Amino acid sequence: MLAGKLTVFRFAFRDLKELAYFCRNNSRSMSLLTTTHLSIGYHQHKELTVVQNALQLEVRPGEMVCLIGPNGCGKSTLLRTLAGLQAPLEGKVAIQQKDIQRLSATVRAQMISLVLTDRVEIENATVRSLVAMGRHPYSNWWGALSDSDLQKVDDAIRMVHLYKKANQLFSELSDGEKQRVMIAKAFVQDTPIIMLDEPTAHLDLPNRVEIMLLLHRLAHQSGKAILLSTHELDMALQAADCIWLMTDKGIEVGVPEDLVLNGNFSEAFKSSHYYFNPTNGNFSMNYTLDKEVELTGDKTRLYWTLRALARAGYAVVDKADHRIVIENNYWQLGEQRFDSISELVQQLNALH
Repeated sequence: MLAGKLTVFRFAFRDLKELAYFCRNNSRSMSLLTTTHLSIGYHQHKELTVVQNALQLEVRPGEMVCLIGPNGCGKSTLLRTLAGLQAPLEGKVAIQQKDIQRLSATVRAQMISLVLTDRVEIENATVRSLVAMGRHPYSNWWGALSDSDLQKVDDAIRMVHLYKKANQLFSELSDGEKQRVMIAKAFVQDTPIIMLDEPTAHLDLPNRVEIMLLLHRLAHQSGKAILLSTHELDMALQAADCIWLMTDKGIEVGVPEDLVLNGNFSEAFKSSHYYFNPTNGNFSMNYTLDKEVELTGDKTRLYWTLRALARAGYAVVDKADHRIVIENNYWQLGEQRFDSISELVQQLNALH
């Protein structure tokens, strides 16, 4: 009987880290950050611009929250307000039940690590010395670091896989490596919550994926909360435990899949130029489809054939003058067979 229970437990939780993550995220009383009737905005030329009103938000330990929304909707304003860099218009932001506006700069630096989108260019600073700056909220009057502080610095550099470059100049690193250094600096600051504004803004695709996976892993393994704003919508849908979907009507909060299925995601990014496909989570361009074909066959090739046909102006319908059948290694149009989508589209265009 006991062996059976242990077997069930083993399948439910593969390791202790997964069990710890489950426990952390099922304790509603452990919210790290909360907002109460929060209104955010800014003053410009003596005029007040209100960005969002009456926000009731929370972030819990061990979860990665992605803040997404159209350009100009106020993502950076919200992050700056949550981090205490600007005061709310109304309401309150609390970190571990402490009003962020009532905290000293030193105490705030011990509770929130912030990585902004601006490029960091520092001359003559090594990776280790830059990461060590994250320990300054805990250093003495002279800024000296203890052996324990230095160990945390080295651990953070290892965590982002840059230990072999610890003594290299920061200015000599690639953009992806520089971003990992800034994440290590934020992590070594040892705050319960880390906020990042567009952490993948200047990176190529492989580095964007690596950074998002790194942040997701850090949240789950360390128990820290990670809140980031991003334009990487497809990656946010895959990596986020929770999404804050910001529009001019407010902020929708939920698991990525729920926001897709209930239509909120499609509504937030509605455009005449593209549409969000809830079936596969991709954005597709809206082409002018003035020709028709019928299409059946292999599912994998079907998806890519549909893309090519749409780009060429073909709508796929149930009955059309031209019928395409996709097999495992060829496309058939009438009596003709083609080895590639390129040949197929050329023939279709010739027929029209």
